[in-house]
Amino acid sequence: MLELVAIVDKKIEKVRTKSLDISFNELLDMYENDELIISPDYQRLFRWSVDKQSRFIETLILELPLPPIFVIEIEEGKYELIDGLQRVSSYLHFRGVLKNRGTLTLADCDIIPELNGNTYEMFPKALQIKLKRNFIRVEVLRKESDIDLRYHMFKRLNSGGEVLSEQEVRNCTIRILNPEINNFIINMSQNADYKNTISKVTEDEIEKKKDEELVLRFLTLKNNLENYFHPFDEYLTKYMEDIAKESIPFNYKKEKENFEKTFMIVNKVLNSNIFSTKRMSGKYQSNFVLYYYDGLILGIQNYIDKIITHDNYSSLISLFEEIKDSDTLYKARTGSKSNIKIRIRLVEEKLKNFFDDN
Repeated sequence: MLELVAIVDKKIEKVRTKSLDISFNELLDMYENDELIISPDYQRLFRWSVDKQSRFIETLILELPLPPIFVIEIEEGKYELIDGLQRVSSYLHFRGVLKNRGTLTLADCDIIPELNGNTYEMFPKALQIKLKRNFIRVEVLRKESDIDLRYHMFKRLNSGGEVLSEQEVRNCTIRILNPEINNFIINMSQNADYKNTISKVTEDEIEKKKDEELVLRFLTLKNNLENYFHPFDEYLTKYMEDIAKESIPFNYKKEKENFEKTFMIVNKVLNSNIFSTKRMSGKYQSNFVLYYYDGLILGIQNYIDKIITHDNYSSLISLFEEIKDSDTLYKARTGSKSNIKIRIRLVEEKLKNFFDDN
């Protein structure tokens, strides 16, 4: 037990924190002077409705207690927000300084309904001053703190006040360890061939970064299938963390080339229909089928160069349609490790027979 206490004490020693009481007006000044950073990925998670933002402003005016916000010290006197996005952004929006948001007009304040319809500029001077001088506790994780502990703190705190997708949380947290893998995945998600092949993913899912998660899914299953574990979201996160920490090899140049070739092929074969099911009429549906995605992009990996140099793509179209119609592929549609391997094997066998005959 003494050994456990020593382990805990050693971890605590790596955490350096301080607490500050800062007025909202100071937060605004810090934001405008780039002393309070809200990263672009994090900014996009500001989703409070006008009603929620308005009620928060009402809370400030009533001087009701507020939970603290958390920041990371990047350098002396410069901080990055890691928890409290919705509250800080609501205040900045009301003051008219939040980038690309305009000015908030209050609505649905239910304790002081007379506030509704007002902007900050419409407030009497006394109310403006009251709002500006309202303080909030700011918990600061000092720059001397261990980077892994900073990452785990961000990961656990970063709820953003809303339900986030796993990929949104990854985007906001893993970049603390190393932003390179984040940037790589985002860049790959903008590839024209890739975007066309996944164009039937819904707009709501794209808003939640499903396009970026599908890039990560491809990389993880292609390179790390043998270490597959449940829950699947944690499996994806672990692989991305390992790349960020450089605890496993990841050749960005080769992965980019392979990604571009893979999606050039599937886009050329069946374009936006490649991962969709077909109706009895022969027309493709407006759906995105995940087991098609896994099977086809992973199954072609050993045949990429042969496919690229093959000059008869019409025959490949027939082959891919035959693969998608296979009972074996359908029966192995669930996301277990063994089923993913079955899907890959099916595609590989079909391609082997195809090239043996051609």
